[in-house]
Amino acid sequence: MGATSGSEPWGRVDDAGVVSVRDGDQWRVVGEYPDGTPAEALGYFERKFADLAGEVALLEARHRGGGASASDLREAAATTRAKTVDAAAVGDLAGLQRRLDALVDQLEEAAVAESAAAREAVDAAIAQRTALVEQVEALAERDPANVQWKQTTAQLSELFEQWQVQQKDGPRLPKSAAQRLWKRFRDARAVVEKQRREFYAGLDETHKAARSRKSDLIDRAEALATKGEDGIAAYRDLLDAWKNAGRAGKKADDALWARFKAAGDALYGARTERETAEVEASREKIDAKRALLEEAAPIVDERDLAKARAALTGIQRRWDEIGRIFPRDRERALDDELRTIEQSVRTREDADWKRNNPETKARANDMTRQLTEAIAKLEQELADAESGGDDRAIAAAREALDARRAWLRAVGG
Repeated sequence: MGATSGSEPWGRVDDAGVVSVRDGDQWRVVGEYPDGTPAEALGYFERKFADLAGEVALLEARHRGGGASASDLREAAATTRAKTVDAAAVGDLAGLQRRLDALVDQLEEAAVAESAAAREAVDAAIAQRTALVEQVEALAERDPANVQWKQTTAQLSELFEQWQVQQKDGPRLPKSAAQRLWKRFRDARAVVEKQRREFYAGLDETHKAARSRKSDLIDRAEALATKGEDGIAAYRDLLDAWKNAGRAGKKADDALWARFKAAGDALYGARTERETAEVEASREKIDAKRALLEEAAPIVDERDLAKARAALTGIQRRWDEIGRIFPRDRERALDDELRTIEQSVRTREDADWKRNNPETKARANDMTRQLTEAIAKLEQELADAESGGDDRAIAAAREALDARRAWLRAVGG
């Protein structure tokens, strides 16, 4: 009799092997199975129903899982629904159809929400790509002369990578919007690339010209090698020109500078060798001048100024005969020590000259005479005051007398 629903079977088989399915209150023939038993015949068509029921269950499970597109599931459900109409299967086909109808209704609602979300995703994707386009266009609008090209190239690459990621992983945009945005992005990117190529082409020319100038300076610097230390002044002029020659590119600049510096090092090396030889030759001279300083030290205490000057003059002559000393700071230190002794003698000579200057002596003698006369007069006034017993006159005379005597001592009288 076949599968049942409650007390009534869903299928039956007649003696000729014709299989029918109950469809409401009617029976509908679904096929024949003449070469088998009734159970085999019903089992065959029940398996057909089970296949349909499996498709329905799978669709329901996919809808509950939420991973599949509602629109795609709705189309699949409609296709399965069509299969159940007059299906050659034995089972509750009406029940499957009701399940499918309910599923289609649910999927239609989900498709509406899905469509709205898809539109929002497309709008967001358009906004994101528009932002990328505007950033690239902003790069294209900058003055190429003020652009840091290494940084800008990295920014452009990053923006292009973001574009590719959005194109690959983002929602599919309407064709017109996608083409319009890509054209703006592509055109702005092409402008930046063109500016970058022009910049580096110009930079290559600048570097080439700088390399030429610096190579010429190197040739001139190397030609100074035969002059040795005498070529240093000319090398310094070349160094000033080098600083104004411009950049030739880091790698080239490093190599060119190494050659230019080597030429200068040779010149300065010659001076260093000369100075080293002079320092070595100055060792005996330093000892000789130190010996003269020891000999000159007592001159400071020599009371006879003429002897002091004569001794100093002799030492100065021998000092000059010894010659220059290197390094210069050692020479200056020794000269300063001798100059201290010279200054001591000169100071004494100046004082002696002032004392023995005829004009100065004449003024001093005149002052002495005036003070001597004033003192004699005051002494007489004091004697008169004392004889008269005038205390006030005595005090005034003594005070004036003491002052004149102090002045007389001050002028050497």
